[in-house]
Amino acid sequence: MNFQQLRSIREAARRGYNLTEVANVLMTSQPGISRQIRELEEELGVDIFERNGKRLTGLTEPGKGLLPIVERLLLEADNLKLAGRQYAKGDVGTLTIATTHTQARYVLPTAISAFRASFPKVRIALLQSSPEHIAELVISGRADVGIATEGLSRFEELVSFPCYRWNHVVVVPEGHDLLERAQVTLDDLADYPLITYDVGFTGRGHIDAAFQKAGIGTDIVLTAMDSDVIQQYVALGMGVGIVASMAVGQSQAHGLRTIEVSHLFAPNVARLAVRRNAYLRSYTYSLLLQLAPEMTRAGIDAALEADRGSPVPEAAPLALVGA
Repeated sequence: MNFQQLRSIREAARRGYNLTEVANVLMTSQPGISRQIRELEEELGVDIFERNGKRLTGLTEPGKGLLPIVERLLLEADNLKLAGRQYAKGDVGTLTIATTHTQARYVLPTAISAFRASFPKVRIALLQSSPEHIAELVISGRADVGIATEGLSRFEELVSFPCYRWNHVVVVPEGHDLLERAQVTLDDLADYPLITYDVGFTGRGHIDAAFQKAGIGTDIVLTAMDSDVIQQYVALGMGVGIVASMAVGQSQAHGLRTIEVSHLFAPNVARLAVRRNAYLRSYTYSLLLQLAPEMTRAGIDAALEADRGSPVPEAAPLALVGA
């Protein structure tokens, strides 16, 4: 038994049993992957994968039981490497953060600047993506930390912690009729074409839920992942924008005005996530505690070691960002 065999098993399950993709990820040949899998099956005395001819089609019942063990072995191998680097090199290395554009653009610059002042020998790699892909990056070990508003708490392979609360705001061009309202309502917003985030991004779920609960239809004419893009199209007169409160610093540059609407949409909680049972280097703890100051290192360790599905206590009140 060797780690290459274990990686072949894990990646085959992750890549939908497509051995061409597995070979590309592991930088080897497809016949080599097939051989690694077959040799491990022969050593264990069971078939791990179901097959249709030479093609893998799924996990057998023994395979379903063995896959979590394979994942734990590989995780512990990664932890061993990280622990060795911690003792050998101290605070030297690369911290990879997977996050959304909104977090990277509007929230993280201050935190990363402070982090770099404390750990000048640590390089930062920012990977910007969707919440679902952010979770995948952290689970696979390609990112050390994930930061997003939506989705991270749904994955049992991850431990996620609340960072801060934030609200949505409305942005409109100077002189817009909505600026004359004492308090904007959902009906008021529904009278105009709306521009906001793609489904699954930056609290979009709370926007849709508010209108659905009120039984009010909307005309969402344009969606985007990027708050700046949304505001640019609002400035062009295409509609009324609904964006994250921390993203409105550039509104004046676009000739826009901001309307506070925290009474309309539920508050959002940004979360950060790491792999369950992962070994965290000292500078990773430092970033986590900076972003979630209500947590403690002991609390993080306890959450990492807890059984899957165990909830992480929500500390309250969380800081409100972009208010």
